[in-house]
Amino acid sequence: MRRWLRFVRTTPCLTLLLVQLAGILIYPFLSGERSFVGRTVFSGLGILVLVLVMRALRATPWFSWFSGLVFVPAVLLLLASIVTGHESLVAISAVFEAVLYFYAGIALLAYMLKDEQVSTDELFAIPVTFTLFAWAFAFVFVFLQWVDPGAFGAGDRSWMELLYLSFTTLSSTGLSDIGPSTGHARSVIMLEQVVGIFYIAMVVTRLVSLRAERRRV
Repeated sequence: MRRWLRFVRTTPCLTLLLVQLAGILIYPFLSGERSFVGRTVFSGLGILVLVLVMRALRATPWFSWFSGLVFVPAVLLLLASIVTGHESLVAISAVFEAVLYFYAGIALLAYMLKDEQVSTDELFAIPVTFTLFAWAFAFVFVFLQWVDPGAFGAGDRSWMELLYLSFTTLSSTGLSDIGPSTGHARSVIMLEQVVGIFYIAMVVTRLVSLRAERRRV
């Protein structure tokens, strides 16, 4: 038991990854997320992920006052959305969450590239960084849809639909049946495609260089 607890403490990226994957399975059950119970579970899960993001950031040199400055209003707005049920609070919170997720994704990318010795946590940082960028763009979609309700077609898209769109765009699979309907939405989609290609290229280059280094040794 102590060994497992020590492993969990030393691999914050693994914990974050597992919670995010669990969230993907839980979100479809929150189709009625406008109810008090749905809002509580949805926002509670969002706060938990934010806490784990901050924990993962502690393993990097990028953990600073800026991350805390973004973390606090995001949590407060999510808590307020549970009580009031105002969708505007969720949309505004999405801005802070997107900033923190982008910041954490860049920090973990630097964390993976900083040395020649790859730790276990750095291996888990590879998929976590991908999910962080996917979540970040999904939050951008949430805010964009609030500002422009027709950004992704008629009617409001659910969080699960926007997250699905973000994953399919970032991975360049193009499997989503949801698409941008306005110029601003298309701009964000194109930016996410660039980030996805850039990230995959960075990871592949990193793995190839490490393999070549090991062969020389």
